[in-house]
Amino acid sequence: MTVYESDLPGVGKKHEVELGDGSRLVIVTHNTGKREVFRRASADSDSEKLFELTDKLARQVGTLLEGAYFQPVQTETIETLLGDNTLIEWVEVGADSDIAGKNLRESDLRQATGASVIAIERGDEVITSPGGDAMVEAGDTLVVIGPKTACRDFVALVKGT
Repeated sequence: MTVYESDLPGVGKKHEVELGDGSRLVIVTHNTGKREVFRRASADSDSEKLFELTDKLARQVGTLLEGAYFQPVQTETIETLLGDNTLIEWVEVGADSDIAGKNLRESDLRQATGASVIAIERGDEVITSPGGDAMVEAGDTLVVIGPKTACRDFVALVKGT
């Protein structure tokens, strides 16, 4: 996928994404947060406005598009890319995981992998910014942030792979 970025002085930024059929998706992000989405049949054609979103709605739609709420392909983990090398991943703790029944300090995951647990999802409860004393239980989902390699190492340690 190729993305072209350009500044729009006094307006914001424009991103153009090449689509597989030669057309382009054009997203204009205004300094106010408003987003306008256009489609161009080709790199040389005029843009056709598809829709406009507020900042808040654009962020909500973005989380849907990235698969944070639903991933049509069943996977063991969910991951969200932040920048070129930083991920947020959701990792389920299995009953046979070595860290089940330990607190975060005892598990030593941050020191071993370089990835940090930023939340623990336990049923309907979400523990944000858990400290070292936070217990990890089988069935918990750990929300982890870190470089790609650190997150991969984290998953391997939690899952025992």
